[in-house]
Amino acid sequence: MTPPRLLVIQPDEQDPIGPLGDWLTGAGAELDTRLPGAIPESTDGYQGLVCLGGHMGAYDDLDHPWLADVRRLLAEATTKGLPALAICLGAQLLAVATGGRVVRGPDGPEVGPLLVAKRDVGWNDPLFADLPFMPDVMQFHSDIVEQLPPNASLLAASTLYPHQAFRVGRAVYGLQFHIETTAELVERWAANNPDTAEFARPGELSHDRLVQAHADLEETWRPFAAKFVRLVAGELASAGKPLPLIQH
Repeated sequence: MTPPRLLVIQPDEQDPIGPLGDWLTGAGAELDTRLPGAIPESTDGYQGLVCLGGHMGAYDDLDHPWLADVRRLLAEATTKGLPALAICLGAQLLAVATGGRVVRGPDGPEVGPLLVAKRDVGWNDPLFADLPFMPDVMQFHSDIVEQLPPNASLLAASTLYPHQAFRVGRAVYGLQFHIETTAELVERWAANNPDTAEFARPGELSHDRLVQAHADLEETWRPFAAKFVRLVAGELASAGKPLPLIQH
């Protein structure tokens, strides 16, 4: 069987796919990672799409004109029903590409190891159903999805900002939080962005706390990544769509 091929868009060199890449390849996927300047014109030839985070904003086309190409690919995936996973900036680009709105968070950034809570729709979602009620996540963002796209389903929320995880259509997922980081990467972000890092709760960005948080992240999100590969491979039905009958 040919491994499902995932297009991975990495908007920022400071936010690589990290452990998530290992989880996806470990589940049988093949990754084609593209940086700005090498983003393909379409999703043809791929069975799934992953869009990572970055320091830029979802509307920063003047400084980063390739953002329009990323939004186009996310809109294309939604139209085609191509399974996609969009993380942090990726989730914001997905929201904008499909009719939502992104703004600077009025109550300040969300930073550090935190929890989100599944919403009712999440319990029946192919990828979210088996997650715990309050899964561990890693936050490091100042912008938020203020308004979800018209055809989006809210899957998880936080106390500060409600739109933490959502699905657009049947198989395109936006995660406002990070699941792909390492302790060292978050430490680097905090060192480079002290004004943002100060919003973390006391002690939450210490090395030992981040190491433990990432162990919790792996326990929660590695199985999620494996289910995403099954969705991409056609082994798991997308939301509201049964698997095709197999003729014997």
